[in-house]
Amino acid sequence: MKTIYRLLSFVLLLFISISCGDEFLTKEPQGQFSSSVLATEAGVEGLLLGSYKMLSGTGLDGQAPWENDVQNWVFGGIASDDAYKGTDAGDQPEQSFIEAYDFQAFNGHIRNKWRGLYKGVARANDAINTLKKVERINDATRTRIIAEARFLRGFFHMEARKMWRRPPYISDEVFNIDDVESTKVPNDVEIWPFIEADLKAAMDNLPETQAQVGRPTKWAAMAMLAKAKMYQGWDASGNANAAKLTEAKALLDQIVNSGRYRLVDRYADNFKVTTRNNAESIFEIQYAINSANDQASNQGVGLAHPYTDPWGCCGFYQASQNLVNAFKTSPAGLPLLDNFNDSDVTWQTEFTGFLDPRIDHSLGRPGILFKDFKIHGTDFIRDVSYAGPYSSMKHVAERAGFGIGGWQNLTSNNYRILRYSMVLLWLAEAEVEIGSLERARELVNMVRTRAANPAGFVPKAIQGSSRNDFTIVSGTPAANYNIKNYTTPWADKSLARKAVRFETRLEFSMEGHRFFDLQRWGVAADVLNKYLQVEGTKRVYLSGRTFTKNKNEFFPIPLEAIDRSLKDGQPTLAQDPNY
Repeated sequence: MKTIYRLLSFVLLLFISISCGDEFLTKEPQGQFSSSVLATEAGVEGLLLGSYKMLSGTGLDGQAPWENDVQNWVFGGIASDDAYKGTDAGDQPEQSFIEAYDFQAFNGHIRNKWRGLYKGVARANDAINTLKKVERINDATRTRIIAEARFLRGFFHMEARKMWRRPPYISDEVFNIDDVESTKVPNDVEIWPFIEADLKAAMDNLPETQAQVGRPTKWAAMAMLAKAKMYQGWDASGNANAAKLTEAKALLDQIVNSGRYRLVDRYADNFKVTTRNNAESIFEIQYAINSANDQASNQGVGLAHPYTDPWGCCGFYQASQNLVNAFKTSPAGLPLLDNFNDSDVTWQTEFTGFLDPRIDHSLGRPGILFKDFKIHGTDFIRDVSYAGPYSSMKHVAERAGFGIGGWQNLTSNNYRILRYSMVLLWLAEAEVEIGSLERARELVNMVRTRAANPAGFVPKAIQGSSRNDFTIVSGTPAANYNIKNYTTPWADKSLARKAVRFETRLEFSMEGHRFFDLQRWGVAADVLNKYLQVEGTKRVYLSGRTFTKNKNEFFPIPLEAIDRSLKDGQPTLAQDPNY
């Protein structure tokens, strides 16, 4: 059975311009063609675009995009100490169960995350298999298409491996678009080696640059391969895997030494429409505002916008008090690594302590200018008594890039899934465990120096031509911003490890990585149970909740996936034994 997406993907390809920038992912299909044309160079390119589409979370019929959003604000954010579900108690109850670590195999969000990732795998495999039938294509194009497909297949499988302890790996050798039985692959082996093989093949065969942004390069594959190795860098007890960290370090050093990337001057430029695909970007999920095709926009975070005008919906994904407190700094401008959560940053009365300036580029808080819109107030929040006064911000577009069809939550703000600061902090992690503590300090200080750049947070008048800084009164900072570098040499590995991990949280807060960072470091149970003990006194729905070690680090395999894996009367998928 030929699936409809194959036809639509091919038609989509017909409207691509070779130099169209990021538009190759945003064209709307205009008609239908026979499936006989798919075994051509153009047809295979169209099939490959079908796999790219799954990066956006909008490629599944009848499924809300936030249930399969690659930005992971649900599974990487709400499931961590960074964020609450937000909004009110009754909305999206599936997320409430995830927030409370009550992971169930019938949860619709978990089910649809599985469906989306394996749909992406299927489309990548279909492109590879169809390419095998194409004779009239030059070797360079054939090599590039396979490399892009393997990059995507490796990426989707890695996302699955982050979600589930033992997901299956489905290769092009076993996959058959016309035989549903071919996807019924048992989950009885560790898939990290297959993920690494895909990403290594992509790294070895992708070009160093691409004519169209949004397609991965050799360097993006290298960074993704390094990420895969970093996710194997610690065991469940938090013990370092020196071999994997050494392999990751070699790749990360190569990226740094290439000189191809740099930290952009302004931290906020990593989260704006007008500064997409900048010098810090290694790989971005591309979005666009297009009145003819709303699926080209960044729909996955549509719910995670403030509840006030101009969005009007929906108030999900609110920053936790714990995260807000993490941005406190000492008089010396350093993080409070051990006691940041001893007291709260206040919002009903003026907070007089010191803060890392990244706080006001990462989340919305009362009394502070929210991007270039207006002063954040309680009108931004659907129910302050339920989930507090703070909102999410990084994914929200500035005025230049929002609005389609009357719903201002659909934006053209890209998701920077790989950026250079990640490379620097992954490398710092590796240096702490197997290299030089002083090199780790140097790398962390590079990130902190950028965060402290006056161009990134010196206040300007709200009425001025540049309204992307935060202030209430012209010329007066909105907070006591105070961030400095680590000047004392690092001699203690434990302290260095703590400092690097804390910096990682601050730099990438509310970007969907936190839960998976805690998971890979082997510290999720310890960190999240401490979080729940305190947050349970602030948020009634978290009172008495616990994170179960060696269970809640991963999600259960969806019941639907197990039921549909029957082959010869027996399921080929086995549930995680911890569930």
